[in-house]
Amino acid sequence: MNIFRLAGDMTHLASVLVLLLKINTIKSCAGISLKTQEPYALVFPTRYLDIFSSFISLYNTVMKLIFLGSSFSIVWYIRHHKVVRRSYDKDQDTFRHYFLVLPCLFLALLINERFTFMEVMWTFSLYLKAVAILPQLVLLQRTRNIDNLTGQYVFLLGAY
Repeated sequence: MNIFRLAGDMTHLASVLVLLLKINTIKSCAGISLKTQEPYALVFPTRYLDIFSSFISLYNTVMKLIFLGSSFSIVWYIRHHKVVRRSYDKDQDTFRHYFLVLPCLFLALLINERFTFMEVMWTFSLYLKAVAILPQLVLLQRTRNIDNLTGQYVFLLGAY
């Protein structure tokens, strides 16, 4: 296994665990951008379309399932959990994240290795993941109120 991939996976896993820790223990998503979490919930299904068609390793499959499950659960918590959703500040989280999706899809259709559905979706996920953190950064700049766990989450996500 590539040491850089392992380090990236572990850093990303740590960022997700910190975010889930914050949501579960404090029952708050204050300072977290739903407009960042929704693109991540789109990144992983488009990247991992091969999860049921090709087996690489147990590690690979488990990590894919963890990232899929965690991205959907974070969005669910922010949108639907009766306590957590009250702490979401939609008035501050106004980044138009839909404008990130279309250019990424357009780029993926133009610039890809092979023009197949799986390859275009993989490329789309790469482009979208590169810009998905922008709404979170804008929210932090607007609110200027960064708690410890949110700061650690953003640091680990950026390091990843």
